[in-house]
Amino acid sequence: MSTLTSDLAQELETERTHPSVGRRGRGGRRIRSRIGRIGMYVVLVVLLVVVLLPFIWMLSSSFKHDNEVLSVPIQWIPSTFVWSNYQQIWTQIPMAGYLMNSAILAVVITCLQVLTGSFAAYGFSKVRFPGRDALFLAYIATIAVPWQAYMIPQYMMMQKVGLTNTFTALILLQAFGAFGVFLMRQYYMTIPDELNEAARIDGLNDYGIWARIILPLSKPALASLALLTFVNTWNDYMGPFIYLSSNELWTVQIGLRSFIGQYSAQYAMIMTGSVISIIPILVIFLAGQRYFISGIATSGMKG
Repeated sequence: MSTLTSDLAQELETERTHPSVGRRGRGGRRIRSRIGRIGMYVVLVVLLVVVLLPFIWMLSSSFKHDNEVLSVPIQWIPSTFVWSNYQQIWTQIPMAGYLMNSAILAVVITCLQVLTGSFAAYGFSKVRFPGRDALFLAYIATIAVPWQAYMIPQYMMMQKVGLTNTFTALILLQAFGAFGVFLMRQYYMTIPDELNEAARIDGLNDYGIWARIILPLSKPALASLALLTFVNTWNDYMGPFIYLSSNELWTVQIGLRSFIGQYSAQYAMIMTGSVISIIPILVIFLAGQRYFISGIATSGMKG
């Protein structure tokens, strides 16, 4: 601290006795800062291009013929844009039905995950009862268990109760995850307990505090949980593949397999369907990105 103070004093003295030297020093610092900022932007642009390359290739391939998709070297701009791909896909497979099934599962599971996750997180963070922390630790430990370890027992349970080939099986298995409870609890822990105490003095019970105090303060965390859950459910392949055997119940991820035959695959149609399946996620993210980024970047209300 003393060294920093002495350096600052020396710089001020230099600027007072030699103004031109002080101006050159400030100019040099501004130039170095500008060069560093430009370098950072260049690195970010390069990383952005690397991240977007697969999507650009997929979008470009959706306008090609099948024999041009895997051509080497990659032809980023098609020689001829095959616009008919986006018309034929709706007639070759029941794409609208697949999108509707994915939307139903994603919306229902997301709503239940947000509801149950936020409610359970309130109990683990704001309600004191014996064994609370041990119970929470045991519950969160289930995240470390890979799904493949209990995939078969889960399927056998659902089969015995007659829930296979139904949306109910997927909803029950995915709507009550421990990750949502963990995410919401970490956010609730940053909300001062004094707010709960003041609300109890005003006559609110725990249900009222959760609904009228905690939830309105947790919009960023709720948006983050909703978006993550929606994306995971929409992109889920193994769950619908295991539990849904009827074509009428297939999601869009399973439906795209219709373009893969025994000896060949319609790669252009696969890319076209993939582009269409991304649009709902893109729209939802753009609509809620302000809350999502706030929920990821901050830890909640400070107090």
